[in-house]
Amino acid sequence: MQTVTVLGATGSIGCNTLDVINRHPDKYRIFAITGNNQLKLLMEQANKCSPRYVVIADPLHYSAALELAKQYQVEAEILCGQQALEDVSSAPEVDSVMAAIVGAAGLLPTMAAVKAGKRVLLANKEALVMSGALFIDAANKSGAQILPIDSEHNAIFQCLPHNFTYGDLGNSGIEKILLTGSGGPFRERALDTFGSITVDEASTHPNWSMGRKITIDSATMMNKGLEFIEVCWLFGVKSKDIDVVIHPQSIIHSMVQYVDGSVIAQMGNPDMRTPIAYGLAHPQRIEAGVKPLNFKEIVDFSFKTPCYERYPNLKLAIAACEAGQCATTSLNAANEVAVEHFLHGNISFCDIAKVNEATLNAMSMVEMNSIQQLLEQDSLARVKANELIRGKFQC
Repeated sequence: MQTVTVLGATGSIGCNTLDVINRHPDKYRIFAITGNNQLKLLMEQANKCSPRYVVIADPLHYSAALELAKQYQVEAEILCGQQALEDVSSAPEVDSVMAAIVGAAGLLPTMAAVKAGKRVLLANKEALVMSGALFIDAANKSGAQILPIDSEHNAIFQCLPHNFTYGDLGNSGIEKILLTGSGGPFRERALDTFGSITVDEASTHPNWSMGRKITIDSATMMNKGLEFIEVCWLFGVKSKDIDVVIHPQSIIHSMVQYVDGSVIAQMGNPDMRTPIAYGLAHPQRIEAGVKPLNFKEIVDFSFKTPCYERYPNLKLAIAACEAGQCATTSLNAANEVAVEHFLHGNISFCDIAKVNEATLNAMSMVEMNSIQQLLEQDSLARVKANELIRGKFQC
């Protein structure tokens, strides 16, 4: 029986994780679930999966959570705050931690799980984008097992040889890692209409059902940019070892190209329960509730090279990856601020990339040697991005 903490239980990944776990009550037991704003959903989940602890990220919601816990007859202990998040991530009873808190908020609890040597199912790409070498070093020291849950990174993981050594593509016969992306909802839209893109238009993905922030990131392809950075850290590769490929159907989730001319691809219907189930059960496989891919129903497979004029955020992310940790931390922070302002109607869709670029250009790039330095850089970048937006930054 595997004991699991689910960080970010009320988000898309968290809900899908609980769905998979509920299909296998003989294999998994929930130690803790965490959430923030969606308190009713969190208590419904707690009532169903009977965790030992329920953690509310923001202490301001604690009183409301206690009242709802009574209404939903939740027997779990209700905790709140940053320390509680870290405690349920690192508790001795916990075997695996699903790291699914969106954004920089997920860094510290995810790092707590890593430092405690847990099996970490990494769905929070921002944690690795922000912390990079510090994250990998902590995993090496503690013996934590990092299993990627993002569909693309999970696909790459499955396509690599079993004897793959971190950072050693040559001895594994690997030529390239091919990172696929759908291109989002605007891959065919006329560029001269991008200034009029609405929040509702950008919040709808053609293939995947995801949270709002990641859906906006998919529309700008910042999501793919963050994934590009994550590939570098997860597998110890350089930017020259990765090619981004637009694949509108989202059936091939990524590929590995070998020196003998062969390409191994991982395919499946676009459903996050597949990589979640793979991460939970690795190296075994378990049923995930996902309909198998039927090749007779596939009308088309198409691929193309991404256009940086259409996706300036992707170009920014690759450049930040090459510039180093300070740049990727700053870019992630700026993007979170810009997306939030876009969702509230304060800036246009085009402004997201421009705010990101201007923030990067304004930041001093220094060496990052501690989590505290990362958090300080993150804070400085957020302040700068907000300053740019308050100054009525225009497209």
